[in-house]
Amino acid sequence: MHIENVDLEIQREPFARPFGFKGSCFHEKWNAVVRLRDDGGTEAYGLGGLAVLWSDAAVFAAHTETGGNLLMLSVLERTLQEAKGIDFEAPPELLKRILPAVHDYAKTVTGREDLRPTFTLNALVGLDNAAWVLWARRKGVSTFDEMIPQEHRQALIHRQNRVAIVPLVSYTLPLDDVKKILEEGAFFLKIKIGQPGTEEEMLRKDMARLDEIHGLARQYETPATESGKILYYLDANGRYTRKESLLRLLGHAEEIGMARQIAIVEEPFAEELTFDVSDIPARLAADESLHSVEDVRNRAEQGYGAVAIKPAGKTLSVAFEMASGAHALEAPCYVADNGCVPALVDWNKNFAARLPAFPGLSCSILESNGPTTYATWDRMLSELPYAGAPWLTPRRGAFELDETFYARSGGILLDPGAYVGLFRGRGSW
Repeated sequence: MHIENVDLEIQREPFARPFGFKGSCFHEKWNAVVRLRDDGGTEAYGLGGLAVLWSDAAVFAAHTETGGNLLMLSVLERTLQEAKGIDFEAPPELLKRILPAVHDYAKTVTGREDLRPTFTLNALVGLDNAAWVLWARRKGVSTFDEMIPQEHRQALIHRQNRVAIVPLVSYTLPLDDVKKILEEGAFFLKIKIGQPGTEEEMLRKDMARLDEIHGLARQYETPATESGKILYYLDANGRYTRKESLLRLLGHAEEIGMARQIAIVEEPFAEELTFDVSDIPARLAADESLHSVEDVRNRAEQGYGAVAIKPAGKTLSVAFEMASGAHALEAPCYVADNGCVPALVDWNKNFAARLPAFPGLSCSILESNGPTTYATWDRMLSELPYAGAPWLTPRRGAFELDETFYARSGGILLDPGAYVGLFRGRGSW
């Protein structure tokens, strides 16, 4: 394959309220839309949501929100120019060939020699998605199953008929909204911890937030979990620096009767903290500290017991490799969101649907928080290629998937119409 022309547009989607985590917050999602054309005239589009705060909090803190997004966008623009003229067989090869030089460029534009690779990977999601669609069209591939590289298929052999949706409870989400989520049938809540302040202040706030949420959720029962109780997924985004602090938080969870319902504690410690965590009485999961299969192995050796996969956060190409690496280690996997718009949720959904059931459940899981994040969610759903399809809206806390979903791959190989419209009127390449 040979990319001959590239184009780039952005679309800014406001949040319903500030999106708070990592001790900070942001207010809108920048969606980068990539258009590619190869030397045979085949065209494809790819969408990628920028997540500066998630991918590198130091870059976010050093700039305005808009400035951080512009830096990430500049990395994507540089990558698009690098991609022109490269011959490659499949998207993973393209990514491997351009990533080292592009990450060096990202270090330069951000002024950070210690820039986290996740920042660069996040910038490249739109390109990687477009490359996969271009590859599929050139090869006559029409389903997600056919897109999975042969060497990674053992990790993605399942076809779940339900994927549990894990809504996000951010710092700022009102308890009334949490109650609404539970009333609608959610049985797995993702709770953002690691609130602003010193470690001691953060710990006090996190304990108080657990009190509030468990005080509400303990009133609900569900047939969807083995215990019959609501499960929790705590996400600290690397905000804790001491093992003792996390142990105190988990001790408090034990005191209020919550501990046994905590299925995951995700990325509790900063990436550079590499101490052994096997003595912590919870299943710890790695997320933004994972950039490669080697990182998956290193975290497993430290005692981490689960892996967050982010096709819409670190590229589909990397997600395939990480799922395969986790499968070899027999580490449970799940798919996590980045405040994705619906067009990207379906990329995540295709991946999650092919993972094994998560421990404690009879299905796989997908963290997705769109309806509480965006006031414009219903409008965006209506703009999808298969608007109104039953797999788009969860029922009883899960996406219900049928053969039509699998046959159509949730629509991800079709042009994302509303975003394609951004390029109209711009003339020829």
